[in-house]
Amino acid sequence: MLVSAKEMLKKAKEGHYAVGQFNINNLEWTKAILLTAQELNSPVILGVSEGAGKYMCGYKTIVGMVNGMIEGLGITVPVALHLDHGSYEGAMKCIEAGFSSVMFDGSHYPIEENIAKTTELVKLTNELGISLEAEVGAIGGEEDGVIGSGECADPDECKMIADLGVTMLAAGIGNIHGKYPANWPGLSFETLEAISDKVGAMPLVLHGGTGIPAEMIKKAIGLGVSKINVNTECQLAFAEATRKYVEAGKDLEGKGFDPRKLLAPGVEAIKATVKEKMELFGSVGMA
Repeated sequence: MLVSAKEMLKKAKEGHYAVGQFNINNLEWTKAILLTAQELNSPVILGVSEGAGKYMCGYKTIVGMVNGMIEGLGITVPVALHLDHGSYEGAMKCIEAGFSSVMFDGSHYPIEENIAKTTELVKLTNELGISLEAEVGAIGGEEDGVIGSGECADPDECKMIADLGVTMLAAGIGNIHGKYPANWPGLSFETLEAISDKVGAMPLVLHGGTGIPAEMIKKAIGLGVSKINVNTECQLAFAEATRKYVEAGKDLEGKGFDPRKLLAPGVEAIKATVKEKMELFGSVGMA
């Protein structure tokens, strides 16, 4: 059964570890992440971007697949199904479809409009027992066509949004989506500390977890980051393992073309990546 991310993140914040949000892209992805979470006894958040939602034939299809898989694989660790970087309309659709958590990214609106829309969603998600993530300040890089350059959020604006009663807050601290450029200056811990001081017990979310050095991740967790999003890293691992399989000509041996065989090395690569991240985030054994 899907759960809200509220409890798992409250525990993570108090215990100084972080729960990973791993974005899902298809059945293989979902299965690999759920099995790894179960094996490591770790809570987990499955992230779905609006683009991935379209690709997987809509939110109802995803809810059906995830619920069926939790039952079919005997998953007992806490699992939240979360809309990543949702529009207001997207959040409404996911709530209707049965997601247990949504993100409303109003960071590109003027702060007043971000507050108005977030307020409405706080009321609705509270009534339904669904967790809500809000965002302040653009996060850099590109995700589903949305481009930002790694700005830092204003701590006072963060407090304004946090005070509305959201479950968790994503704030730009110089992080970007995708691969980090060679000249990336790193995370702004100064900004993170200032935000943490303002929002108190609220769990903070770090987007663009791929490629941030391990020591920076650990420092961010120490300063109140309780949820870290990973997507690109799993995609790169999956692509590399699949490429090796094909380049070695294994798809031409026997029934090597069978998608279950063809995609198996990629699935193992996702599992290995998720395991590595859960160990780094400190969520192993915390379910």
